[in-house]
Amino acid sequence: MAPHGGRTYKIGEAARLLELEPYVLRFWEEEFPQLRPLRTARGQRLYTEEHLQLIRRIKHLLYKEGMTIDGAKQRLDDLHKWGSLLREIREDIQEIKRLLGSSGS
Repeated sequence: MAPHGGRTYKIGEAARLLELEPYVLRFWEEEFPQLRPLRTARGQRLYTEEHLQLIRRIKHLLYKEGMTIDGAKQRLDDLHKWGSLLREIREDIQEIKRLLGSSGS
């Protein structure tokens, strides 16, 4: 069974799926703090579906949008901050709905 209950991919599998070379994935791990694959006891990298999604986003920013590594890092940080803010807002709205629903009884 895979760690965290989901499918994992060795670096070669991930590289083939993403149409990248394994050395690119290793380099991006050093450059993007968000990209930290799981490790086996022997140190082998294992990528989850979430890792693959992040790598696709990095690849898009670098190759399609032509961003620099620093620009892509900033964009990912901004997306993370906005995502966190939106989650907080969603939770607040759900709490307000619960409070309004319970006060109407």
